[in-house]
Amino acid sequence: MQRRDFSRAVLGATAAGTLGAWLPTAAWAQGSGLREGSDYRRLARPAPVDAPAGKVEVIEFFAYTCVHCYNFEPAFKDWMKTVPGHVVARRSPVGFNASFEPLQRLYFTLEALGQLDALHDRVFKAIHQDRVRLNNADAIIAWAAAQGLNQAQFTQTFNSFGVAGKVKRANQLQDAYEVEATPSLGIAGRYYVPGQAARTLTVANALIQEARKG
Repeated sequence: MQRRDFSRAVLGATAAGTLGAWLPTAAWAQGSGLREGSDYRRLARPAPVDAPAGKVEVIEFFAYTCVHCYNFEPAFKDWMKTVPGHVVARRSPVGFNASFEPLQRLYFTLEALGQLDALHDRVFKAIHQDRVRLNNADAIIAWAAAQGLNQAQFTQTFNSFGVAGKVKRANQLQDAYEVEATPSLGIAGRYYVPGQAARTLTVANALIQEARKG
């Protein structure tokens, strides 16, 4: 399926300061003004959910090469720290075409090696601040080694069936949510939220509340 590259939204540098906190969503019940079809889309068919029963799963669909994802990342990270215990938030790197796969593999390799917390932000910085071209396996492996990772271990994991399987799963998930652009959110296997700057996580909070109703 042909995908549009990156986000239609322009996420300002001030997003981190306005989105970080968990916001009450009583306004949903009172008529919050959220508009189905623009603020969010209800999926015609449920998407797969990995979170256990009683939890609401929130997935950020992102691409390391997307500048809007780079700008959104501080806000999403702060929000992840403040969500209630019934919310399971995670990221999923998109694969709109074959050129995305090396960076998808980088994400899942860092995850497998327990290095996401340490190096996730550094990947964004390398691409958007340092202008490092991490567009193929050799460049990515060289970058990882420069970060102090064991090159042989990283390379083996990067090329492993386990990482390939996670890339395949990520692509299936983005198709199930009908992801059009990044950054965007998938919620509870039911809702898709396109990136809308300061409104994105407010919409997500309201939909999380709605999903908990069953």
